[in-house]
Amino acid sequence: MALTELEKVLGSVAAQLMNGEELLLEDHQVPVRRVGSGRLRMLQFKMNGRVFEAIEQNREKPGRWGKLAREKHQVVQFRDVESHKYVALSVDGEVQEYGK
Repeated sequence: MALTELEKVLGSVAAQLMNGEELLLEDHQVPVRRVGSGRLRMLQFKMNGRVFEAIEQNREKPGRWGKLAREKHQVVQFRDVESHKYVALSVDGEVQEYGK
């Protein structure tokens, strides 16, 4: 199955979030921040005129995504800042859009 352009971009963002100190996207550099008591990685980026947040999954949370994070998988959630809705998930670089 071919990846959509969105899935390619989100996969790249997730990998850069989990493995680096900054995101390079369309010639823009965005620093990776550490937030909350768990010091989780997070960054905001623009894509197609919308602002998104990429957030590392909290290992302490119950549920399947927290369980995967505890098992050392790289789990990143993507949230639309304007609507406050989660739009996609990346597990070890494989992106799944919600609602698809």
